[in-house]
Amino acid sequence: QVQLVESGGGVVQTGGSLRLSCAASERSIDSYAMGWFRQAPGKKREFVAAISWSSDVTYSTSVKGRFTISRDNARNTVFLQMNSLKPEDTAVYYCAASSSWGWGSEETTQGYDYWGQGTQVTVSS
Repeated sequence: QVQLVESGGGVVQTGGSLRLSCAASERSIDSYAMGWFRQAPGKKREFVAAISWSSDVTYSTSVKGRFTISRDNARNTVFLQMNSLKPEDTAVYYCAASSSWGWGSEETTQGYDYWGQGTQVTVSS
Protein backbone atom coordinates (compact mmCIF):
# COMPACT_ATOMS: atom_id res chain seq x y z
CA GLN A 1 0.00 0.00 0.00
CA VAL A 2 1.27 3.46 -0.92
CA GLN A 3 -0.26 6.55 0.64
CA LEU A 4 0.05 9.69 -1.50
CA VAL A 5 -0.56 13.26 -0.39
CA GLU A 6 -0.43 16.17 -2.82
CA SER A 7 0.33 19.76 -1.87
CA GLY A 8 1.29 23.05 -3.48
CA GLY A 9 -1.93 23.92 -5.26
CA GLY A 10 -3.44 27.36 -5.15
CA VAL A 11 -4.59 30.35 -7.17
CA VAL A 12 -2.20 31.94 -9.65
CA GLN A 13 -2.51 34.42 -12.49
CA THR A 14 -2.05 33.52 -16.13
CA GLY A 15 1.64 33.14 -16.90
CA GLY A 16 2.50 32.31 -13.31
CA SER A 17 4.10 29.22 -11.82
CA LEU A 18 3.32 26.62 -9.19
CA ARG A 19 5.21 23.61 -7.89
CA LEU A 20 3.16 20.63 -6.81
CA SER A 21 4.54 17.99 -4.46
CA CYS A 22 3.41 14.44 -3.88
CA ALA A 23 4.68 12.86 -0.69
CA ALA A 24 4.49 9.09 -0.36
CA SER A 25 4.34 7.08 2.83
CA GLU A 26 3.96 3.43 3.97
CA ARG A 27 6.25 2.27 1.16
CA SER A 28 9.21 3.54 -0.83
CA ILE A 29 8.43 4.81 -4.32
CA ASP A 30 11.81 3.62 -5.68
CA SER A 31 10.21 0.80 -7.65
CA TYR A 32 7.14 2.75 -8.78
CA ALA A 33 6.43 4.86 -11.81
CA MET A 34 4.73 8.07 -10.74
CA GLY A 35 2.24 10.14 -12.63
CA TRP A 36 0.28 13.35 -12.47
CA PHE A 37 -3.26 13.60 -13.77
CA ARG A 38 -5.82 16.40 -13.63
CA GLN A 39 -9.57 16.71 -13.72
CA ALA A 40 -11.52 19.86 -14.53
CA PRO A 41 -15.21 20.20 -13.60
CA GLY A 42 -17.40 18.16 -15.93
CA LYS A 43 -14.43 16.54 -17.66
CA LYS A 44 -12.68 13.19 -17.48
CA ARG A 45 -9.46 12.80 -15.57
CA GLU A 46 -6.60 13.32 -18.00
CA PHE A 47 -2.93 12.47 -18.11
CA VAL A 48 -0.43 15.26 -17.47
CA ALA A 49 3.02 13.74 -16.91
CA ALA A 50 4.74 10.58 -15.73
CA ILE A 51 8.19 9.50 -14.62
CA SER A 52 9.51 5.95 -14.48
CA TRP A 53 11.62 4.42 -11.72
CA SER A 54 14.65 5.10 -13.93
CA SER A 55 13.48 8.71 -14.52
CA ASP A 56 12.24 8.35 -18.08
CA VAL A 57 9.58 11.00 -18.54
CA THR A 58 6.57 11.58 -20.72
CA TYR A 59 4.17 14.52 -21.00
CA SER A 60 0.83 15.29 -22.54
CA THR A 61 1.07 17.56 -25.57
CA SER A 62 -0.90 20.27 -23.77
CA VAL A 63 1.78 20.73 -21.08
CA LYS A 64 4.98 19.70 -22.85
CA GLY A 65 7.54 22.49 -22.64
CA ARG A 66 5.75 24.17 -19.72
CA PHE A 67 5.61 21.46 -17.03
CA THR A 68 8.44 19.38 -15.60
CA ILE A 69 8.05 16.21 -13.57
CA SER A 70 10.83 15.05 -11.27
CA ARG A 71 11.35 12.68 -8.38
CA ASP A 72 13.46 12.60 -5.25
CA ASN A 73 13.51 9.01 -4.03
CA ALA A 74 15.49 9.94 -0.92
CA ARG A 75 12.57 12.15 0.13
CA ASN A 76 9.98 9.74 -1.27
CA THR A 77 8.49 12.68 -3.16
CA VAL A 78 7.51 13.54 -6.72
CA PHE A 79 7.22 17.08 -8.04
CA LEU A 80 5.43 18.83 -10.85
CA GLN A 81 6.86 22.23 -11.77
CA MET A 82 4.25 24.17 -13.72
CA ASN A 83 5.30 27.29 -15.62
CA SER A 84 3.48 29.61 -18.03
CA LEU A 85 0.17 28.56 -16.56
CA LYS A 86 -3.02 29.10 -18.55
CA PRO A 87 -6.67 29.25 -17.45
CA GLU A 88 -7.22 25.88 -19.14
CA ASP A 89 -4.77 24.33 -16.66
CA THR A 90 -7.34 24.91 -13.92
CA ALA A 91 -8.22 21.54 -12.40
CA VAL A 92 -7.75 19.25 -9.45
CA TYR A 93 -4.33 17.64 -9.83
CA TYR A 94 -3.80 14.06 -8.69
CA CYS A 95 -0.65 12.11 -8.03
CA ALA A 96 -0.59 8.37 -8.72
CA ALA A 97 1.77 5.41 -8.39
CA SER A 98 2.13 2.49 -10.78
CA SER A 99 4.04 -0.77 -10.69
CA SER A 100 4.21 -0.84 -14.50
CA TRP A 101 5.65 1.27 -17.30
CA GLY A 102 5.46 1.05 -21.05
CA TRP A 103 2.99 0.36 -23.87
CA GLY A 104 1.24 3.61 -23.00
CA SER A 105 -0.02 2.36 -19.66
CA GLU A 106 1.66 5.27 -17.89
CA GLU A 107 -0.72 7.66 -19.69
CA THR A 108 -3.96 5.96 -18.60
CA THR A 109 -5.76 6.07 -15.27
CA GLN A 110 -6.13 2.29 -15.43
CA GLY A 111 -2.36 1.95 -15.37
CA TYR A 112 -2.09 3.21 -11.79
CA ASP A 113 -2.53 1.37 -8.54
CA TYR A 114 -2.59 4.15 -5.94
CA TRP A 115 -3.97 7.68 -5.98
CA GLY A 116 -3.81 10.76 -3.80
CA GLN A 117 -6.74 12.96 -2.87
CA GLY A 118 -5.81 15.80 -5.19
CA THR A 119 -4.89 19.47 -4.91
CA GLN A 120 -6.76 22.34 -6.57
CA VAL A 121 -4.98 24.55 -9.08
CA THR A 122 -6.81 27.64 -10.29
CA VAL A 123 -5.38 29.91 -12.96
CA SER A 124 -7.09 33.27 -13.23
CA SER A 125 -7.20 35.22 -16.48
